[in-house]
Amino acid sequence: MSDSSASDAGTRAAAVSRETGETTIDLTLDLDGNGDSEVDTGIGFFDHMLTALATHGLVDLTVQCDGDLAVDDHHTVEDVAITLGEALDEALGDKRGIVRYADRRVPLDEALASVVVDISGRPYFVFDGEFSQAAIGDFTSDMARHFVESVAMNAGLTVHASVDGDNAHHEVEALFKAFARALDDATRIDDRRSDAPSTKGSL
Repeated sequence: MSDSSASDAGTRAAAVSRETGETTIDLTLDLDGNGDSEVDTGIGFFDHMLTALATHGLVDLTVQCDGDLAVDDHHTVEDVAITLGEALDEALGDKRGIVRYADRRVPLDEALASVVVDISGRPYFVFDGEFSQAAIGDFTSDMARHFVESVAMNAGLTVHASVDGDNAHHEVEALFKAFARALDDATRIDDRRSDAPSTKGSL
C-alpha cells in the first residue's frame, strides 16, 4: 500500500510513503534540487548508492526505510525502488517541456556502465552484463539491476543498461551514477519546448 501527495503547484517534487508487511518507507524527491540527500535504509552500501544517485543526478532525496533485513536485502531495495519510481512519475507531472531521451556512459576505474533512458510512459527494461562478485557487504550485487528495473517499471521509463568490469563495487557504483546522469539529462526542461515531447501530444 502506498500513499503519495503532490508538492506545491509548479514544483517538480513529490513525497511518497509505502507500507507493507515487509517495509515501511517515507521518501521525498525534488527533481530540481542541488544533490542533497538524507538516506537510511539499514544497508550501508545501498545508502551509499542512493546518496550517489542524488549527488550525480542533482536531485534532493530523502529516504527512510525500515525493512525486514533479517530476511535479506531484497524487499528493502525493491520497495525503495518502487517508491522512488512512483515519486519520479509524480514529480514529472504531465512531462511538458522535458528533454525525454538521454544516454550516459560512466566509468569507474576498470568498470564501465551505460544507461539509455526514454521517459516514454511505457515501462520496459533491458540489461546486459554480470556483476563480478555476488555481494558487496550486505548488498546483493544483482539487486542493482533489479533496482533500476523497478524504478523504470514504476516511473514509466524505457531503460537499456549495461555493465562491464572486474569489481562489483565499481560496476554497481558506475551503474547508479550512469542512471543518475541519464535521469538528470532526460528530466531536464528544454526551454524551446512547451508541450510534451511526443507526436501524440502526451506521454
